[in-house]
Amino acid sequence: MTAHLRASGVAAGRLDKETAEANFDDLHPAYASHEAMVAADRCYFCHDAPCITACPTAIDIPLFIRQIATGTPEAAAETILEQNILGGMCARVCPTETLCEQACVREAAEGKPVEIGRLQRHATDTLMAQGVHPFERAARSGKTVAVVGAGPAGLACAHRLAMLGHDAVIFEARAKGGGLNEFGIAAYKSTQDFAQKELDWLLKIGGIEIRYGQALGDTISLSGLREEFDAVFLGMGLGGVNALSLEGEGTGNVLDAVDFIADLRQAEDMTQLPVGRRVVVIGGGMTAVDAAVQSKLLGAEDVTIVYRRGSDAMSASKFEQDLAQQKGVRILCNAAPVGIEGNGSLTGVTFAYTDTRGGKLVTTDETFTLPADQLFKAIGQTLNGAPEDLALERGKIAVVAAGRTSVDGVWAGGDCALGGDDLTVTAVAEGRDAALDIHAKLAGAS
Repeated sequence: MTAHLRASGVAAGRLDKETAEANFDDLHPAYASHEAMVAADRCYFCHDAPCITACPTAIDIPLFIRQIATGTPEAAAETILEQNILGGMCARVCPTETLCEQACVREAAEGKPVEIGRLQRHATDTLMAQGVHPFERAARSGKTVAVVGAGPAGLACAHRLAMLGHDAVIFEARAKGGGLNEFGIAAYKSTQDFAQKELDWLLKIGGIEIRYGQALGDTISLSGLREEFDAVFLGMGLGGVNALSLEGEGTGNVLDAVDFIADLRQAEDMTQLPVGRRVVVIGGGMTAVDAAVQSKLLGAEDVTIVYRRGSDAMSASKFEQDLAQQKGVRILCNAAPVGIEGNGSLTGVTFAYTDTRGGKLVTTDETFTLPADQLFKAIGQTLNGAPEDLALERGKIAVVAAGRTSVDGVWAGGDCALGGDDLTVTAVAEGRDAALDIHAKLAGAS
């Protein structure tokens, strides 16, 4: 196996372990206490703070920053976690540059916002380091809710249900919880096994059981869950990956970017993950950037992201695009794949330049071929295994209000449900709000 990989230009061990670990060091190092105090002092503590509106979980940002400024980061953490129980991870992975920090008055006035994300991390890390869980359960209600998926939406839903006195049983298809936070985020954004530490900390609320190796449509069914539980929340994310639908897609070393990212996150020794010398990534989102940057950090010599539209249409933020280029990744826009070259093993990818005509994206007759020995597909994910009796819209579970589906007693949130923007923070908000709606329904309020 290794000999074949080396012969095709894809090999493990391009870097020594020390160099690789340095490359994958924390993207945004934690503040020291005095640094956090200085950063907090930059906040204007706006009365009608636009940063709150820009946060999908509506954290009272000026309040928690003031609490840091007055030397009470633990109180700041409680303010954050009351709205976003995964505030520690969101502080690390949220695109704050397009959310709260973009809305910051300091950004508008000076072009340099208050570093809200790093302040949020300082507060939540301080509290978690003490082993404290700040919330207690209400009196047990006698109700039990099934939650499908131990990702951000499912965990947020289960935690809020537990706080309200209900018991939650989470059914998780994988052997480990965390969902996107554990398997779908670049290793340099979440270091030192933080996703699992946050999961363990969250479970301290009590009243939450996780059953691993349980997949909807395989070991469990929606009808079965509805019979056994008082309510059901679906938060299983998106399990499928869109295909390029090109001849040769089955060629060796043509891979899904999400699998590469997951393998890297789970690797005990990341230097043993095979990577090409010449890597091409197709896509324009965070997954594409994460796959490309990590390929470069693992020792790939030439890494190119190719996106079919202009850079302004990429769902990856300007910060993420700049990060990729700073790490040595080339970004080519306005080109779509039309051919995969190679006989058994990948040798190149052919693209056609694109143009917008009559409001539609079309490929032109002008083509070019990029030499490549490894290709990552990052062109979006799809919903797999949705129960047939659920109404779907645009390939996702249709929901109304706080995640109510077309089936009575069933809610959905996160990436598997229609709406939102496929972010951890949005999934948390949707899981939390669904739990509140489930609680109201179980209490007979609606």
